[in-house]
Amino acid sequence: MARILGSIMTSHVPAIGGAIARRLQQDPYWKPFFDGFGPVRQWLGEVRPDVVVLFYNDHGLNFFLDKMPTFAIGAAPEYRNADEGWGIPQVPPFRGDEDLSWHLVESLVAAEFDPVVCQEMLVDHAFTLPMALLWPDQQWPVTVVPVCINTVLFPLPSAARCFKLGQTVGRAIEAWPRDANVLVLGTGGLSHQLEGERAGHINKAFDLKFIDSLTADPTWATQYSNKELVREVGTQGIELLNWLAARGALTGRVSELHRNYHIPISNTAAGLLLLENRR
Repeated sequence: MARILGSIMTSHVPAIGGAIARRLQQDPYWKPFFDGFGPVRQWLGEVRPDVVVLFYNDHGLNFFLDKMPTFAIGAAPEYRNADEGWGIPQVPPFRGDEDLSWHLVESLVAAEFDPVVCQEMLVDHAFTLPMALLWPDQQWPVTVVPVCINTVLFPLPSAARCFKLGQTVGRAIEAWPRDANVLVLGTGGLSHQLEGERAGHINKAFDLKFIDSLTADPTWATQYSNKELVREVGTQGIELLNWLAARGALTGRVSELHRNYHIPISNTAAGLLLLENRR
């Protein structure tokens, strides 16, 4: 049976891709962010995941405002990146894990979730940049299953619903009959807002309390409505729904191994969290 090794949560700001392309990892502006990934990469080298299940949100590359599913899951043999208009270099394609994808689809439907199933799917910076931060050589040693959550167009799924989605995915992974090590990745946030009167909004106190809660009280954020969360963390900070889903997928004893928090990168509070999952 498959084993869930743990979860990594990280921000996915497009400017990260530009910094990587220009080799600015040791630039004073970027160094506190990129240095946070050393312990995470060391852990990955020790545990060696076979598959990554990645919770993220699409920004218009695969879905747009005229067609925005609440939940969508990839069931393709391969996932490619494409030009998003940010000037970010495209990355090599990712190998899909169709067997796990369909297993998750069947499990989600049985649990009364109704995901859109994508047998062709482009993945944007919310998917590609976190993967590049974990494996900088971009020689992806894992297969992947993308799980896309709408954090863009209201109405959004609630925090409680996203946590339950993660729980369902976690149980399904552990019921998957393949002998495989699975890593769960959640990307986005933390607090930021890119438009309107509150452009540049960052709420460090809420961010840190949210990070703390993912170990101590993982359902803490589910007490808030989405409007309340937007008030706290900004319209784009609602991407923390992806972190909640990734945390919900951890089924065992969870312990924090590493974290990093840096303000700002591109007007965004950048968070990183590594949680280990032990049966």
